[in-house]
Amino acid sequence: MQSSSPSLKSTLIVCALAFAASSAWSAAAETSKPKNRVAAKATAALKAPAPEPEDTTPLNEEQMALSPLVHAGDANCEFKNKVTITPDADRPGRFRLQFGKLVFNMAPEPTTTGAVRLEDKRAGVVWLQIPTKSMLMNNKVGQRMVDFCMHSAQVSEAQTAALAGAIDDGNAKPAGNGLTTEPKAKP
Repeated sequence: MQSSSPSLKSTLIVCALAFAASSAWSAAAETSKPKNRVAAKATAALKAPAPEPEDTTPLNEEQMALSPLVHAGDANCEFKNKVTITPDADRPGRFRLQFGKLVFNMAPEPTTTGAVRLEDKRAGVVWLQIPTKSMLMNNKVGQRMVDFCMHSAQVSEAQTAALAGAIDDGNAKPAGNGLTTEPKAKP
């Protein structure tokens, strides 16, 4: 019986090591990265922080006067990005701006340049709208999030400006250097 005792000890040690290894393997599998994109997105959605409370401060008259100037709807941007601006039905004068999965609660802010400026002060995000393009900026890091966004109204404004520039170029006079592209008249 003593000869089987070392064999029994060896078997018990092997079983204990196998059990420990399988426990460690299953723990590692639970903490490893998901193998596909769908699982990765689901995991990221579970870890997403709670949204910040919305700004409820009332808008002044100047801010309310700016809200009709905002181009609501979709704006196509560089690198096939898209920004959607929607008026907030519950809070007149305010807008919801969506860029990808990010959603911001924007309020109009007056400017000295005439540009339309929407700002989410809590997130530190600014939407600037000029006649021919718009851009989304992150003031906290001081960089653009997306640029060259154009709403359909801005596309038509840019086309009108380009057409006006082409007409002006056609009526332009030579610079006075004597070089022209017109053929010289025969004497």
